[in-house]
Amino acid sequence: MIHPIAEIIEALAVAATVAAIAYYCLCLRSAARFLRDRKAAVGGARSTQQLAPVTILKPLRGTDPEMYGSFRSHCLQDYPEYEIIFGVSDANDPAIQLVERLRKEFPHHNIQLLVCRENLGANTKVSNLAQMVNAARNEYFIVNDSDIRVAPDYLRCVVSPLSNPQIGLVTCLYRGVANASLGSRLESLGIGTDFSAGVLVAQLVERGIRFGLGSTLAFRRRDLRAIGGFESLVDYLADDYQLGSRIAELGLKVKLSDVVVDTFLPQYTLRGFWDHQVRWARTIRDSRFMGYVGLGVTFGLAWALLALICARGAGWAWALLALTAVLRIGVSVAVGSFVLEDSQVIPALALVPMRDMIALAVWVASFAGHEVLWRGDKFKLQNGKLIKINGGRASSPV
Repeated sequence: MIHPIAEIIEALAVAATVAAIAYYCLCLRSAARFLRDRKAAVGGARSTQQLAPVTILKPLRGTDPEMYGSFRSHCLQDYPEYEIIFGVSDANDPAIQLVERLRKEFPHHNIQLLVCRENLGANTKVSNLAQMVNAARNEYFIVNDSDIRVAPDYLRCVVSPLSNPQIGLVTCLYRGVANASLGSRLESLGIGTDFSAGVLVAQLVERGIRFGLGSTLAFRRRDLRAIGGFESLVDYLADDYQLGSRIAELGLKVKLSDVVVDTFLPQYTLRGFWDHQVRWARTIRDSRFMGYVGLGVTFGLAWALLALICARGAGWAWALLALTAVLRIGVSVAVGSFVLEDSQVIPALALVPMRDMIALAVWVASFAGHEVLWRGDKFKLQNGKLIKINGGRASSPV
């Protein structure tokens, strides 16, 4: 019985490896297309017309690495008119000190700080956004995470596509800026060589994306109102995904900008890194289940290694592993170094096999439960919605 079973496992491993090779080829093709489109946008004329006043909404909770520098980059924009609204749910939040420091450095900028006292749902960030919108003066909004740092032409680049009435949302890829911790370096590598590649493939295969990324969400007030406002998203963990998906359901396009922004990663312990990866994985699983299941065939190195073991070191299995490794490294360089222009990727290439094996373990673990840890609180995911767990028991969201 052992021999036939081994043959079946070998056949499955080879089939999965071939599927992974095909996926890596799609990654390379999608990266080439992105680079071509970016070159055309830079070499051509990025629209400088209809640069309407914009409101940047930044919900806060606690502090993040390099947070003040990230705030500051939003005050250095080459853009005619914009305001920044920060929102917290706790009047004693430590992030408030950084906002006050920013207001002192840039006294001529329109910078507001709101304490959002209402709890509208399980997702505090979105609850804050729903209250912050009421203080905004403008039709155009940008929402991005508190740890995002941007270049001076950021607003021009992400707002100008909204002059096209067929585009409802603009979002951006991002680089993970790592620190010395291994968990941080592995997360940065995953963003640069795996996650971003998946976004590019989705754009190629689906002829556009139908979701947003928390690094940047640029949209119109009227479209937000048409999907029910932020109030309709207050119980979802993947609020960025939901916002993009619902705007796409209005018949509008979601555009992936050619701009790439920076996000500064925490100094993760390995346990912290694991918890964050599992939360992220379960979030994606609940948002795009079939696509997430399909990720199983993208772990090419693991499948090729399994095929090599089952084939007892046969020459063809070594060749298959070598081809898979070359393509995997090629994707890492093409997406991480060329698309994201991330200088950290090439020095960290030796960590790609380790990162991929951990990613496979995370993928498997993500199907083993529905609980996630988010900013110190434990939640249960149910159809993408958050249910807070108190004292071991789940409490339904408001």
